[in-house]
Amino acid sequence: MKRAGLDYLKKWKDKKTRKPLIIRGARQVGKSYLVRLFAKEHGLDLLEINLELNDDYIPCFKAKDPKQIITLLELKSAQKVVPGTTLLFLDEIQAAPEVLATLRYFYEILPRLHVIAAGSLLEFVLEEHSFSMPVGRIEYMHLGPMSFKEFLNGIGRHPLREFIEQYQFPKEFPVVVHDELMKIFKLYLAIGGMPEAIQVYCDTNSLLEVDTVKQSILLTYRDDFSKYKQRVNHVRLQTVFQKLPFQIGQKLKYVNLDRNEKSSDLKKALHLLSLARVYYPVYHTAANGIPLRAQINEKNQKPLFLDVGLLTKACGVSYADIEMADRVTLINSGPICEQFIGQHLLYARPCYEEPELFYWSREKRQASSEIDYILSHGPRIIPVEVKAGKTGTLKSLHVFIKEKELNYGVRFNADIPSCIDVTTSLPEKPVMFRLLSLPLYMVEELQRIVTLTYQPQ
Repeated sequence: MKRAGLDYLKKWKDKKTRKPLIIRGARQVGKSYLVRLFAKEHGLDLLEINLELNDDYIPCFKAKDPKQIITLLELKSAQKVVPGTTLLFLDEIQAAPEVLATLRYFYEILPRLHVIAAGSLLEFVLEEHSFSMPVGRIEYMHLGPMSFKEFLNGIGRHPLREFIEQYQFPKEFPVVVHDELMKIFKLYLAIGGMPEAIQVYCDTNSLLEVDTVKQSILLTYRDDFSKYKQRVNHVRLQTVFQKLPFQIGQKLKYVNLDRNEKSSDLKKALHLLSLARVYYPVYHTAANGIPLRAQINEKNQKPLFLDVGLLTKACGVSYADIEMADRVTLINSGPICEQFIGQHLLYARPCYEEPELFYWSREKRQASSEIDYILSHGPRIIPVEVKAGKTGTLKSLHVFIKEKELNYGVRFNADIPSCIDVTTSLPEKPVMFRLLSLPLYMVEELQRIVTLTYQPQ
């Protein structure tokens, strides 16, 4: 169950100017497991303190001198803390927000001590409390669900992962390998990337057991709603949470969440769900240049759920439904595949950067166009379309390419990789552009392959 985040943690450990690290992410994406595995692999003595379960440790952090804090922790835990060989892990740190402010002193006075904090509802603390955060004295790491390549590792299909990573255009892609990867891709859609769900599948080979785990995770998120009740009606929050999975791939309209509630109240509920990281807003961008964020319209967004496995569970889609559908051509397979690509693109950025994702649309009567995702690749804008099957119209891509005067676009679908030069099919002056088509399961190789196939204008 190795995570790509281990590589980042190793780089953090080896820094000469290492700062305390805060891992941010939704509940049960594997933050605690990642830290424990990291300590084990690098021979660090782990002192793990869960501040939600062990609040009697909180008074130890009232002192501003980290040496005094360490002395108190040693006496209470009966464990020696040695800078350079000990990893102090403060889990569920949102239960003691005042501890966050003390992290600056570890950087200033005890920089050799490895300090990692994690919290699933940390964003609530950062927004609600007025204490001074140690700006410039801490680092952040953002963690999402396990990716498809991590899933391949987890189920023991390492050679397939290596094949994907080593594939080079224009080398032939064996159909037998593609078919096997599509089979596992469908399995991933059903299981998802939550570490516990993947671990249970590896241990039991039972999708029924996986289903139980996913239901438990969804219920855990709903149980958390009681913690938000001072800020928003928890019944309203639960309603929005239950409706969101059915809005994936669509422009969000408040009336589709609850026609009986005020849009301002629904907006507040969505904000809380985004703080809990169970939902991400994919904002509309004008896409006229870099950075894409500079041209967003926050009034227009498409929702993205935390994880595709939780999405299929929430929508009542089983593995049998996915497996029986030829090329994943379910009625709602488009949104499911869009969720899969979206959650991977969201965390394709360096893990120290805040996850973000954008889309583009132009609404005209009888001539609306939409690009599922807009990315930047260096100084270039890359439009990305997602198709559940092997075919599908690319009219919106042609419109966007022509309007923005680009010469490169990307399509994810259920076919083998290809890269061809095409001409826009619009009635006006045709435009030549290069179309990179990748199978859905190769989303993590996008940046690498774009670098190989992009032709400068």
